[in-house]
Amino acid sequence: MAKEVSSTQRTRALIVDAAADLLAASPSGELSTREVCDAAGVAAPTLYHHFGDKDGLLREVAADRFSRYLTRKQALEATGDPVEDFRRGWDMHVEFGVTNPALYTIMYGRPMDGRTSPADHAHAVLVAKMRDLERTGRLRIPTETAADMVTSAAVGVTLHLIRTRAAADDHLSAIMRDAVTAAVISPPAVPGTPPVTPQLVRAAAQLEAEMPHGAVGTLRASETTLLREWLAQLSVLSRAAGGDPS
Repeated sequence: MAKEVSSTQRTRALIVDAAADLLAASPSGELSTREVCDAAGVAAPTLYHHFGDKDGLLREVAADRFSRYLTRKQALEATGDPVEDFRRGWDMHVEFGVTNPALYTIMYGRPMDGRTSPADHAHAVLVAKMRDLERTGRLRIPTETAADMVTSAAVGVTLHLIRTRAAADDHLSAIMRDAVTAAVISPPAVPGTPPVTPQLVRAAAQLEAEMPHGAVGTLRASETTLLREWLAQLSVLSRAAGGDPS
């Protein structure tokens, strides 16, 4: 039985590696199952037995290569500075996409028929990091919103760089990275000074209570949503600092 399992794993790995190499060498980012079978030295029924169809194979290739990248990323020691760690993580994400355009497009540019994809895994890791920032009082906006904002910006920039054949260290990536960093991560509190005063918390709570459920004046819907989130965040920061809004 152990030999059968080992043989199965070797065959799957052989097919995945062959497909990954073909994707990396393909100018269009496309491949055929016949090419994969020829490169791996297996018959078509073997490929379909292990992966179901071409989409299943591509999903496995993306998951395998992303897992290797994520292992390298998580092996890095934290610097102790959440801003620097965030910038480094962004740069690694963009570099992975630009150097693996076909795989990245599979991860973020194609729907995955409802099953968990490497992109879902990446987002879950990011949400966990945003929660860590929230616990330290450094997150400006709610966790899920922050994670969605970071993902949207990073994926958008990376796909743009892939489309325009730009380098991973293109200035556009740095500009977007720094803008998102400033929007998501707040500066550290001054020692001995609470992030917000009780008076400010009360004012924020009163303003939030007075706001209607719909639009507010000339503010756009997105601006109204952000205003509500910022008012709520004032209370979060106060609790993190041990403040008493009463």
